[in-house]
Amino acid sequence: MPNPNSIPRRYAARPAPPAPANPLRTKYLGLDLDSPLVVGACPLCDDIDAVRLLEEYGASAIVMHSLFEEQITGEQLASIYMMESVADSYSEARSYFPRADEYGLGPSQYLEQIQRIKRAVKIPCIASLNGTTVGGWTNYARMIEQAGADAIELNVYHIPTDPTETGAEVEMNLLEIVRYVRNAVKIPVAVKLSPFFSSIANLAGKLEQAGANGVVLFNRFYQPDVNIVDQTALPNLQLSEPGETLLLRLRWLAIISNRFNLSLACSGGVHSAEDVIKAVMCGAHAVQLVSVLLKNGPAELKFIRTELAKALKALDYRSIEQIQGSMSLIHCPDPRAFERANYMRILQSWKPDLVWTANPALQKSPR
Repeated sequence: MPNPNSIPRRYAARPAPPAPANPLRTKYLGLDLDSPLVVGACPLCDDIDAVRLLEEYGASAIVMHSLFEEQITGEQLASIYMMESVADSYSEARSYFPRADEYGLGPSQYLEQIQRIKRAVKIPCIASLNGTTVGGWTNYARMIEQAGADAIELNVYHIPTDPTETGAEVEMNLLEIVRYVRNAVKIPVAVKLSPFFSSIANLAGKLEQAGANGVVLFNRFYQPDVNIVDQTALPNLQLSEPGETLLLRLRWLAIISNRFNLSLACSGGVHSAEDVIKAVMCGAHAVQLVSVLLKNGPAELKFIRTELAKALKALDYRSIEQIQGSMSLIHCPDPRAFERANYMRILQSWKPDLVWTANPALQKSPR
């Protein structure tokens, strides 16, 4: 970790308050968290023993796997059986709908899992609803609240493939879902966004007006691969890697931070204590860890938490709250000019590899 005295600070952090008993404490969605380290939606949260381990190793909250609109409407319409019987006759159907036993938890099991988690651990449990339309599935928000969830994360995973659907209509649909859920429950509601909206900062303000308590940046749209022999779409699940995945999140956290009364969470690309500090400085109140835990196991949480406390002290800060949002663009007199200047500077920063430019032999095609 670099010497704090050697770090140029473009933006001043908040004045140092008296050292708190727990310097990592933060607040997210109105929930008091022991640290910013939240376990994002992943298979670990489906297993009670794993959830206990996550709490033991330092998770401040967990986000459950999503309950999908298709599961709920399928159960309500008793169509799961129909889809499975069709799948036996038409191979194409297999690529459209998972079988009922492929989902981690069914709708009723999901509610029971919330209750089991609340009995097993003391940390907050955030449920997740995944859908694209307003309908009967959103009634499950009320059931989730009654089951004991501390908050709901809405994951509106919608890919607009209809060329007649406008960007404005996509936003209106999202806002309608948020209003519906907000009116149904009293617990906090966060919205997990994709990075593909045309004006994310503007949308964040509209989400706040619609009743959202927080925004999670960002959802990951998993891109299928193509089998050129069988001409089929192949699932292509890749865990995030340190580096570029995080940079997009940092940029938009910095743009949105301190402009709205929204809790902000960073989801994607957080693999280390340094990543956590970057996200918090840019505006995150919490960070969601998934890939690093799936790769290294729940014990990685304890390591990151320990390193986070060390890094905070090495940088001469007394608390996480002191640095939260200190790198947000609201501190910049003209954020648009700042972004343009960085864009131009980055483009001018690349230099060719002098090894191959100085050696004509290396400039020839290797083929």
